Amino acid sequence: MTTSNKGKINCFIPFADKKQAKKTIQGLRASSLVNKIYLLASENTTEQVEGCKVLKIKALNASSTIKTINQHANADFTLFYNKYTTLELGYFALERMIHIADDCGAGMVYADHYKIVGDTKTNAPVIDYQLGSLRDDFDFGSVMVFKSEAFRNAASRLKADYEFAGWYDLRLKLSQKHLPIHINEYLYTEVEHDTRKSGEKIFDYVDPKNRAVQIEMEQACTEHLKEIGGYLKPEFKQIEFSEGDFEFEASVIIPVRNRIKTIKDAIKSVLMQKTDFKFNLIIVDNHSTDGTTEAIQEFATDERLIHVIPERHDLGIGGCWNVGVHHPKCGKFAVQLDSDDVYSDENTLQTMVDAFYEQNCAMVVGTYMMTNFDMEMIPPGIIDHREWTPENGRNNALRINGLGAPRAFYTPLLREIKVPNTSYGEDYALGLRFSREYQIGRVYDVVYHCRRWEGNSDASLDIVKMNGNNLYKDRIRTWELMARMKMSK
Repeated sequence: MTTSNKGKINCFIPFADKKQAKKTIQGLRASSLVNKIYLLASENTTEQVEGCKVLKIKALNASSTIKTINQHANADFTLFYNKYTTLELGYFALERMIHIADDCGAGMVYADHYKIVGDTKTNAPVIDYQLGSLRDDFDFGSVMVFKSEAFRNAASRLKADYEFAGWYDLRLKLSQKHLPIHINEYLYTEVEHDTRKSGEKIFDYVDPKNRAVQIEMEQACTEHLKEIGGYLKPEFKQIEFSEGDFEFEASVIIPVRNRIKTIKDAIKSVLMQKTDFKFNLIIVDNHSTDGTTEAIQEFATDERLIHVIPERHDLGIGGCWNVGVHHPKCGKFAVQLDSDDVYSDENTLQTMVDAFYEQNCAMVVGTYMMTNFDMEMIPPGIIDHREWTPENGRNNALRINGLGAPRAFYTPLLREIKVPNTSYGEDYALGLRFSREYQIGRVYDVVYHCRRWEGNSDASLDIVKMNGNNLYKDRIRTWELMARMKMSK
C-alpha cells in the first residue's frame, strides 16, 4: 500500500463506555487508513479514550448528529458504524471499500458481512440499492463508508431537524446524486442482539409505540419524492361504478394450495357473511395434493361456492387471482381472503363493499388483527396502517412494506391492470398501481384475522429468502416511482 493512502478515513462509532468500544477501536487503529476516531456519546458521558475524541450527541439517528459528524468529516472518507456492539473488520476490508468507492465514483459503499448471534456466526448478505429502495429500514449492515465530499453535500441539503429520521434523510439526499453501492463481499463481522424472527420484525413500522418515528420518516420521504419529481398531489380520478354487467355485487377470492389445516375455517368465515347484496366465493385451487381439494368439495352443496382448478401449472398467488377475477361469475368487487386467515365476523364483506361507495375508491384496505392458530391475539396485535392518509397515503406507500388486509378491488380496473404472477408482493404492487390514479379507501375497524403459524409463508424466513422478497419489493417501488416521475414531467 502506498503512503498516499494513509489517514484517508475518519471513523465515527457509538460510545457507551470503554469496555463496549475497546475492541472496535483497536480494530480501527490497526488500519493505517484510519486518520481519526470519533466517539458518539450521550451528553452525560464523562469517560474519555486516549487517542479518540468524544462528540456529545442527543441521539444516534438525529439530524443534529449528522451535522456534528459533518463538522469533522474532513478526511477523504467518512466511516459510520451504527451498533453498540463489537465490530471486527475483515482483512484489508477498508482498503477494499475505498478502492471500490474511488473506482466507481460512489458517494457511499456498504458490504455483505458476518453476524454473530450468541455463539453462532452466520452469513449476513445485504441487497443492492435501487431508485425505489425507499424503505426506512433498508439494511445496509452496520458499516457505511462515505466519500466525505458526497456526505458533506448531502448534509448541506438537510432541511429538517429530526430526532429519529436524520440518517434516513441523509441517505435519501445522498441517493439523489449517488446511489449507494453494494459490495457483495464479506468484509466485516458484527454482533447482533435482535434475535426476533423475520415475521416479527416486519411489523415494527406499524407498532403504535413507533408512531413518532414513522411521522418523521414520512416527512423525510415526502420531501425526497418532491425533490426528485415522484410526488403525487391528492388529486384522484372519480369512479361511477357502472362499468360492466355483474350478476354478483362481490366475490371473495381465495387462492389456495395445500392448506388442509386452514381452508375450512376460511370458507366458513365467508359463507357466514350477512349482506344486503348477492355475493359468491371463488376458490382457485392451485393443484393441491394434501386433501385441500377434497375439503373444498365438502362445501359443494352451497351454490355460492365456485371451485376452480386451473388448467395451467405455472401460477403463483397472483396468477390464481387473475383466474378468479376473470371468471365470468366474478362480482363487481373482488375481495381478498388468504387461505390461512378468516374474516373477523359476519359483517366484513358488507363493510368492505360499503367503503367503495362511501369513499369513491378503486381499492379498499381493511384493518386486521394478528393471531395465533387458535385465533388468540399475538404481538403486535391490531394492524390498522393509520399511516395511510387520504392526503399522502399513496406517497407514503413507497416507503412502507405493506398496505394491510383485507384488500378489495373494483373488478373492471383489476381486470385491466392485472395481478403480477408472483406469490409475494403482488398485493403491494397492486396497491401502488391503483393509488397512482385512484383513491384507496380505508376501513379502520378490525375486519380480518391474520393467523401466524409454522405453515405461513413468511412467519420465519432465512436471510436469503427475506433478501429476495425485499429486493423484489424494492423493484416494484422502482418501477412505480419511475412511472410517477414520468407522469410529473
